[in-house]
Amino acid sequence: MGSWKFLSGVINMASYPVLCIDYLQLLFPIFSSGSPRYFAIFFSTLLLSILNYTGLSIVGYTAVFLGVVSLSPFIVLILFSIPKIDPSRWISLGQEGVQKDWNLFFNTLFWNLNFWDNASTLAGEVNEPQKNYPRALFSAGILTCLAYLIPLLAATGSIPLDQGKWVDGYFANIAEIIAGKWLKIWMEFGAVLAVIGLFEAQLSSCAYQFLGMADLGFLPGFCSVRSKWFNTPWLGILISTSISLSVSYLNFADIISSVNFLYSLGMLLEFMSFLWLRKKFPVIKRPFRVPLGLPGLVVMCLIPSGFLVYVMAVATKVVYLVSALLTVLGIVWYFFMKLCKSKMWLAFNLDRETEEGD
Repeated sequence: MGSWKFLSGVINMASYPVLCIDYLQLLFPIFSSGSPRYFAIFFSTLLLSILNYTGLSIVGYTAVFLGVVSLSPFIVLILFSIPKIDPSRWISLGQEGVQKDWNLFFNTLFWNLNFWDNASTLAGEVNEPQKNYPRALFSAGILTCLAYLIPLLAATGSIPLDQGKWVDGYFANIAEIIAGKWLKIWMEFGAVLAVIGLFEAQLSSCAYQFLGMADLGFLPGFCSVRSKWFNTPWLGILISTSISLSVSYLNFADIISSVNFLYSLGMLLEFMSFLWLRKKFPVIKRPFRVPLGLPGLVVMCLIPSGFLVYVMAVATKVVYLVSALLTVLGIVWYFFMKLCKSKMWLAFNLDRETEEGD
């Protein structure tokens, strides 16, 4: 599960610089293709990774600031669209003759609403996570749903439907139609900042998961090294960034489909582990406890599991191949680490703790 979660996270990181450049190319067409686009993706990834190296406090406050700035043009869009809204457009079933791509729809929807469990990898860096995490997740969940639904209702209700135009960055064009060129530029700027915030949050999660796997003995002890200046897991940041860069030039749809497939595998295993632990140790003290009995927990897990299975079932052959190769790589790596432990080729943190306890 650790390898699935980690790989889905670092591959997901690759999608954000691509989205960032997709928005920038609307203002600077030179980034639309060729070497300028590749160099822009490469250097933007490096610069954002360096920012992450400076620490969670800076990343956290920066993410909050970026969130406020990136949401503000959508609030303006909503206000300008109110007089132009035609509610009958909301019940449209789409244009006749235009094929509906349900595979792309569900993969994009799933990609936009997943990775909530990634916040758990940062629990050790948060004061009183038992209290603060549920509050933060609940608030973020409500805000996320509103931030998607209200601007989407405003946009679709204000302009005639043209499905062929709904591609990456089209919200900025809607802003220009509704309010003018100035709002388009503001929205593109806000979208770039939003992508930066998402990248930083994802990289922090991956880097600290890498650190946690080293602390638990799944990776060699040197993988838990931290920066002397910022106390950040610099090796985890470096490894995560390197893997992300290696897949950042894939097709965007293949990136998010591969991410969704690996993430779904990890989540299904996570649900099974959750149910098994609740049955095996029903009264053990837990930092977080879902206030339901085992039958209620089974029902709770079945609903998202059905959606996870569907997302996996509609994946393409390329996604199946990539996911299978990465799964095999994870299995080989696991047994290689076990061999390193048995032969004592590398030092592991849990080995040192055992020696100290003895």
